[in-house]
Amino acid sequence: MKESRQSIEQHYQIILDSIAEGVFTVDLDFLITSFNKGAEEITGIPREKAIGRPCFEVLRANVCETGCILKQTINNRRPIVNMPVYIIRADQKCIPISANTTLLKDKSGQVIGGVETFRDLTAVNKLRKALLKQHSFEDIVSKNDKMLKLFAILPQIAESNSTVLIEGASGTGKELIARAIHNHSSRRKGAFIAVNCGALPDTLCESELFGYKAGAFTDAKKDKPGRFALAQNGTIFLDEIGDISQAVQIRLLRVLEEKVYEPLGSTKTVKTNARVVAATHQNLEQLVREGKFREDLYFRIDVIKLSLPKLSDRKEDIPLLVDHFVDRFNHLTGRNIVGLTQEAMAALMLYDWPGNVRELENAIEHAFVLCQEELIRLQHLPERLIPENGSMLVPTGLTLREIEKRAIETALRRNQWKKMATARELGIDKNTLRRKIKRLEITVPQK
Repeated sequence: MKESRQSIEQHYQIILDSIAEGVFTVDLDFLITSFNKGAEEITGIPREKAIGRPCFEVLRANVCETGCILKQTINNRRPIVNMPVYIIRADQKCIPISANTTLLKDKSGQVIGGVETFRDLTAVNKLRKALLKQHSFEDIVSKNDKMLKLFAILPQIAESNSTVLIEGASGTGKELIARAIHNHSSRRKGAFIAVNCGALPDTLCESELFGYKAGAFTDAKKDKPGRFALAQNGTIFLDEIGDISQAVQIRLLRVLEEKVYEPLGSTKTVKTNARVVAATHQNLEQLVREGKFREDLYFRIDVIKLSLPKLSDRKEDIPLLVDHFVDRFNHLTGRNIVGLTQEAMAALMLYDWPGNVRELENAIEHAFVLCQEELIRLQHLPERLIPENGSMLVPTGLTLREIEKRAIETALRRNQWKKMATARELGIDKNTLRRKIKRLEITVPQK
């Protein structure tokens, strides 16, 4: 009987050792009771040195002290799937792993410990960074088809000297595109001068753009160069060009046509070779029809038009953008945040992002301020992103599309399929909910 039991244990060990993933078990005191070959290879610690020791001494994971996932599983009686974690190997190298935990029970169903399986994500992270490079242009990341087509033509646009008009809602990254065009152009050694036309009063816009001579007006005590002068041999970015007055439009038209202008109070013509990149969140064609924007100026700036989609129309980019912003804020703050929990990511996928990419970046920065752990959780996000019903229980092992679909279906059922009540609970507009139901192919019962 004893020999038979030893034979079974050896058989189980052979099976465990054939698994590429690391596998180990612990008892209720969190002492390691088994440790497979995969665990040895990933951690660099031999089985005989691991068995009998507390698991936190062997793995030395970043969650061991603040939120041991095995302890959570045993205490809550719930498994954890694909938790991103960092461990310190025997050679002191910190590596990323993906960990799964579940309960270990005896024949009678009594909990006697826990099981953890984990895999080394070092190669996966390298691949992710390589893919991120493929889906990026300068500081802009996307895998959206429309954005990738834009990335493909940006180098050609940058090489030309043509005027560019960038259309898109606020926060979609118009200035990033303008900077990318400048940085890839022959003018990259020159200055990139950004002007927010919408923030300048009509009385100041003209002097800011073209400069003035001493005595041009009461407070003009000395000459001041304008933004066009500062952008000589470089690029001038005119953001929110749809907000400039008719008077400034006339002067700007002359600059685009003749490449000359006169500073305020001057009778001498100044030449400019600054390349103009303009941007707007408005429909300039509509403004032309309404007589608010000169048609001749519109056709002068509409040489190359780039249209940027809203973040709500490229939600497949949210995980990519989140990784990008987490990496950036880790670098800026010296932190080592791994990423987001599935609940937090689901909240980001559900939100409609009226502030677009800029709002997403601000949300991650907000989370970095509040998060003192290695994972950003739901409670670390801005309150407006969190559904009114509090935390969301999201099934594991699903794609982000499935998570979003599951969360919306659950909310619809909870509200007897009433769209207004569901939209209110999820913190989104009713029309946004309708679009999501159609896009995610959710079947709503007929009344």
